Amino acid sequence: MVKLIALYTHPENKEQFDEHYFNVHGPLTAKIPGLQQMTVTKIVGSPMGGDGKYYLMCEMVYESHETMKAGMRSLEGKASGKDLMGFAGDLVTLMIGEEVHADATVR
Repeated sequence: MVKLIALYTHPENKEQFDEHYFNVHGPLTAKIPGLQQMTVTKIVGSPMGGDGKYYLMCEMVYESHETMKAGMRSLEGKASGKDLMGFAGDLVTLMIGEEVHADATVR
């Protein structure tokens, strides 16, 4: 599995950001072909105290790099990217990860 991960720093106007993200950007992104799962996490704090550096994280799961690339090249992928740059281009960091399974047991 491959994940496209978007990390957003704190916006100046959180209400306006949330309104656009959850009512416009999220629904656009959810239409990208090949997207298997999309999980959005609102960051509520840091173990060190305070707000921490990031405000929001979105993990978008694809079967493979090829599936993700095809989704990004689609009309829906291009619409999502254009919207992202328009409302949060200065706030977002994008990265690609591959899921790894550790042999550790959590107690």
